[in-house]
Amino acid sequence: VQLVESGGGVVQAGGSLRLSCAASRRTFSIATMDWFRQAPGKEREFVAAITWTTGTTYYADSVKGRFTISSDSAENTVYLQMNSLKREDTAVYYCAASNAPPRRISGGTWYVRGDYWGQGTQVTVSS
Repeated sequence: VQLVESGGGVVQAGGSLRLSCAASRRTFSIATMDWFRQAPGKEREFVAAITWTTGTTYYADSVKGRFTISSDSAENTVYLQMNSLKREDTAVYYCAASNAPPRRISGGTWYVRGDYWGQGTQVTVSS
């Protein structure tokens, strides 16, 4: 499965961006489509996920209420609508696909497998 992200760019704090991720194909093994991000000098972190079958969504606490993940199954495309952007949202955003749904781990965060990855798209939030 190949994943191609688009929609990154530079936006002022408080603004919005929408990222897209197109999957080359959809297989029965894929349970969720996911978004991760990695800021300079930091580890990659989970942002949001959505299941293909039920549309159940999962969010990191840092983006809950500001970001919305959605999917278009007919187009094999997943979107990440990002509103009220903050400087700390600046990162390379990666689309991923996982063969199992997220599960809660210690600290209340989500563990997401990330079996397939896109190349990433840069999002820069300026003050």
